[in-house]
Amino acid sequence: MSHTADNFLDLSMTAAAEALANGAVSSLALTEAAIARAHALQPDFNAFVRIDEAYALAQAHACDAERAQGSLRGPLHGLPLACKDMFYRKGTVSTCGSALRKDWVADTTATVVEKLDAAGAIQIGTLNMTEFAYGPTGQNAFLGDARNPWNRDHITGGSSSGSAVSTATRTVFGALGSDTAASVRIPAALCGVTGMKTTYGLVSRAGCMPLSASLDTIGPLTRTVQDNALMLSIIAGHDPRDPASASESIAPHAYLDGVARGSESLTGLRIGVPLGYFDRAVDAGVAGLLDDARAVFATLGATLVEVPMPDLDAVNAAGILLSWGDVYAIHGKQMRERAGEYSPQTRGRIELSLGLGAQDYINAQRYRGRALREFVDTIFTRCDTLLAPTMSLPVPKLSDVDVSGGPAMMRVLDEITRLMRPMNVLGLPALALPCGFTDNGLPCGMQLIGRPFAEPLLYRVGAAYQGATDWHTRSPLNHAAQ
Repeated sequence: MSHTADNFLDLSMTAAAEALANGAVSSLALTEAAIARAHALQPDFNAFVRIDEAYALAQAHACDAERAQGSLRGPLHGLPLACKDMFYRKGTVSTCGSALRKDWVADTTATVVEKLDAAGAIQIGTLNMTEFAYGPTGQNAFLGDARNPWNRDHITGGSSSGSAVSTATRTVFGALGSDTAASVRIPAALCGVTGMKTTYGLVSRAGCMPLSASLDTIGPLTRTVQDNALMLSIIAGHDPRDPASASESIAPHAYLDGVARGSESLTGLRIGVPLGYFDRAVDAGVAGLLDDARAVFATLGATLVEVPMPDLDAVNAAGILLSWGDVYAIHGKQMRERAGEYSPQTRGRIELSLGLGAQDYINAQRYRGRALREFVDTIFTRCDTLLAPTMSLPVPKLSDVDVSGGPAMMRVLDEITRLMRPMNVLGLPALALPCGFTDNGLPCGMQLIGRPFAEPLLYRVGAAYQGATDWHTRSPLNHAAQ
């Protein structure tokens, strides 16, 4: 591995693709550098479950040979990426973060993995996650906790912990995560990267570990909005293998077109400032950074509009009921037979669903459509996108977060997810972006929320913000991580 190849890892995905195209670096050198960095950082940050060195190097050799012959698989040809360990690849183990799956071999390949393969991406390994993606802190008793690259004493957020850490540390150019109640946006915000919670049904879940069929979405974590749009343009689209896959289509170029429009003035665009719910009990430092972000949008020409919030407490509560019902449908039998093999946190959360009545679950499902109509009519008649914090508090320390399954657990977990879970219930897209650092020296995130299938607009607004700020360029490798 050369020092030059290692430096190329610090580029954005888009810039690295250009470097491969003009011959400044080979896929083999880039992949060797990514594997070396993954090994070097693993003892400190525990981002990976498995590093597939032989597979990745063979793919890199093949990509270089194909490029030499003028044959490219797609826009990610030869770029090292990674996936959360719940995206199946036929014939390989997917632990899903649990001791119960330590030897489980997939008999299918996820649609999103097939699409990344077809686009030329090289998967160098699988990434740490909360057990069965059921927890927002990023901790894992079986695999060991992934550690925040800005300060190892703080949580990464979850459940897509390894996806955020590997992207933030410039080990891979992007990673796949899942978002059922904020599991892309939380780690993106807490680790200082960009994450998209996609519209429900936009990205196929076929071949991915299910958590809640009612709420699960798949999305990319990247360093920049442009990179995020590139990944989404590849993985989005209808898939008959997923019964919930949306029939509505967005042209793949629309995502990157949205990014390109980010260089234009935002004059005429209305950005909502929420009154209620999102501004409740928010840490002063977090609130100040959101004020700063709104000021940036004002300088870019956007109009800031105060928007009263509908009853999102009820939406949040419905999300908890839906997840309880769906999760118990998957894990109930196994819990009865092998409860001792679950971690205390996961076991405790599943046990909470035992008292859920069928009527409660049905009522929560019926409520969703009405809540979505109310939200869209209340919010998006007044603004084009809503700007809100991702989390109300600075990144907690590991020692501050009790996830042992005790009585305080649900209060802790709810506060971490409270500002993001409603978007899963409503099925709306939300783009998480870094917007500064709180007094503890760790990243703070904000989210841009839009109508269903408004991802191109969110990318436009997010790209404009990143064009005017440099938070997304900050690297924890240049920071004195503890």
